[in-house]
Amino acid sequence: MHGPPHLKRRSFLKLGIGSAIVLAVAGSTVALMKPGLVDGKLSPQARLVMTRIAQGMLLGTLPADANAQKQAIDGMLQRTDALLAFQPSHALAELSQLLALMASAPGRLWLVGLSSSWEDATAIEVTTALQAMRDSGVDLRIQAMQGLHDIVCLPYFSGEETWPFLGYPGPVEV
Repeated sequence: MHGPPHLKRRSFLKLGIGSAIVLAVAGSTVALMKPGLVDGKLSPQARLVMTRIAQGMLLGTLPADANAQKQAIDGMLQRTDALLAFQPSHALAELSQLLALMASAPGRLWLVGLSSSWEDATAIEVTTALQAMRDSGVDLRIQAMQGLHDIVCLPYFSGEETWPFLGYPGPVEV
């Protein structure tokens, strides 16, 4: 990525006042115990959540080979940490709470609708849960899904290794 990445979409962690309050109340205790972000980067628990979210969200676009898929997701996680360095503190606080809540069993069940643990969840189970979040009719779940979409897709598809899949030849030299 060149220069500070700025997200254009309003959905990036725009949880709204009501949902931010719910998230703060529900996630504050969890966030105090296991924050989603540590020193502005994904915590180990958040990295697992984001890995599984990416596997579900990017199903069909990730390499089929397990080693190549791990490299692609590791690259996305590194670019995610780089993206976070340019986000305002209030967005980082909301993201940390969201990821902490999602990493907890009650948050995973309530917010994501995923009964399997993050360690055991399959890409199909996560894809199904993400689709249910998107279609739920509950603003917090929909907004969280929109934010997760941006947090996964922007760093993933900004990696040069994904450009051939998109049919993008790369930047034109001037």
